[in-house]
Amino acid sequence: QVQLVESGGGLVQAGDSLRLSCAASGRTFSSYTMGWFRQAPGKEREFVAGLSRTGGSTRYADSVKGRLTISRDNAKNTVYLQMNSLKPEDTAVYYCAARFAGYITTKADDYNYWGQGTQVTVSS
Repeated sequence: QVQLVESGGGLVQAGDSLRLSCAASGRTFSSYTMGWFRQAPGKEREFVAGLSRTGGSTRYADSVKGRLTISRDNAKNTVYLQMNSLKPEDTAVYYCAARFAGYITTKADDYNYWGQGTQVTVSS
């Protein structure tokens, strides 16, 4: 069982940066592939970024490549999403997700545990 708690969201202007954090409970954090998803009002939840258990492999949605970076610190049981050059279309609730012992996928159904989400709002 893993519990995930996101933090770091907020209201920023276009071009600004934010860093989201996701703290995980439990002693087996390094056994989980981690992902970030987002959901804007009226839209389906979409994959943003994923990171392998060791942090050696990453995957990004085309819309965020070059602007967002996912990373993890297994000693701190935490995964991060550094968000640079933010755009109004990045406005959404951002969710952290964990997938046990699997490879990175973009499908939300493949992830076993989810956080409660943190709101990111980017004004133009």
